[in-house]
Amino acid sequence: MAVVFWGVALPAQAHDSLRERIDAYVRAEQKRLGVPGLAVGVVSHGRVVLAKGYGSANLEHQVPVGTDTLFQSGSLGKMFTATALMLQVEAGRVSLSDSVTKYFPDAPATWKPITVRHLLTHTSGIKDLEGQLDERKDYTDQQFAEFIYALPLDFPAGLRWRYSNSGYVLLGILVNRVAGMTYQEVLGRQVFKPAGMKTARGISEADVIPNRAAGYQLVGGVVKNQQWVSQSLNTTGDGALYFSLKDMLAWEEAVEECAILTQDSWREMLSPAKLNSGATYPYGFGWEVLERNGQPLHQHTGAWQGFRTAYSRFLGDELSIVVLANLDRANPSQFVEGIAAIVNPALAVPPLKPIPDTEPQVTAMLTALLEKTRQGAWEPSMFAYVPDGYVAKAGPHFQALLQELGPAGPLVLAKREAKGDDRIYTYLVQFGAATWRYRVGLTADDRVTLFTLQAN
Repeated sequence: MAVVFWGVALPAQAHDSLRERIDAYVRAEQKRLGVPGLAVGVVSHGRVVLAKGYGSANLEHQVPVGTDTLFQSGSLGKMFTATALMLQVEAGRVSLSDSVTKYFPDAPATWKPITVRHLLTHTSGIKDLEGQLDERKDYTDQQFAEFIYALPLDFPAGLRWRYSNSGYVLLGILVNRVAGMTYQEVLGRQVFKPAGMKTARGISEADVIPNRAAGYQLVGGVVKNQQWVSQSLNTTGDGALYFSLKDMLAWEEAVEECAILTQDSWREMLSPAKLNSGATYPYGFGWEVLERNGQPLHQHTGAWQGFRTAYSRFLGDELSIVVLANLDRANPSQFVEGIAAIVNPALAVPPLKPIPDTEPQVTAMLTALLEKTRQGAWEPSMFAYVPDGYVAKAGPHFQALLQELGPAGPLVLAKREAKGDDRIYTYLVQFGAATWRYRVGLTADDRVTLFTLQAN
């Protein structure tokens, strides 16, 4: 018996060897990172290479993770919200070009240019509500909407991209208002059931739910139970679902077959957002639409209540990877990257190395920015489209870090990329014997939209 793998027919023993190598990698990384429980699925050329649980779904009862264990979705649920919304588009109840004020008539007048498409692609300009709600308070749909109405817009609709849970909360409410059933009922009847996702469902504190995992957080190096939030926060469209590895493998099959929705809807879902300038941003409707090794990479991640999730589809290699974890500090994307590199080394994230610097004036400007940061000389006018309070909070943090690191060596350009209308530069910089990555995003008028500094 042979298995088609990486474009080549492999004997069954090679297939078994691959599974064993992936399994050994996951076990070692789980132990190294201290993740209580994981569920990992790997599909190559339509064949499940690995579907397995690791560690504990519940530490208190010492319940092992299995392929039926239910994890919270976090924002991985956004692709399901987008699917539910597109079902309403196909039914003629909603148009992507509709102003959201058609469905939220009491919204501020400034919202009239915002369309349903803007909500789906995170280009609405509506400020993210994360961290601003009282997570112990229950809200009705109308109260959620009114809370979001009161948030100032970050930018005019379509001007740029910024991740906004608010937009997906509104999309869930919109589905509730037009579908004749709740958002979660739409998912259950029209998405989960036809996809064969037998245990996927909305979160409930009251229901007795078999195989529910516990979520954990790391506090001072000690594993603790997740923090409690009100039930209403676990009914919203920004990512409040339960699913198992079996459910996600069924979803993978549905996505591969372009099931549930029409081909045109899937094309919309997986097309990059177009900004007002005509530039594109690599995010569709609940999916990141990226590239790896010259081929499409469609993916999303999630994080909520002590759970972390990742789902990636490397289309050129017909490789899909699902990783579900029950620790807030887990990094499922790291597992995805490691597994992808085992399957095909060409999928590994290439190491940063010097590239020709054709914009020495930008390098000089960002060298000066690094020194201003060390001196604590950030000014709000230097930045654009950053979160509220960013300069006051991040400035002292990076100042202290740079003073601790000592003198910086010259900036060596390692990557230049465009995202939307921004240019993003990544440099390698020496601090003593250590190499760090210095990453800055700039607008067309050279204001800073992104500033990071991390060990290489």
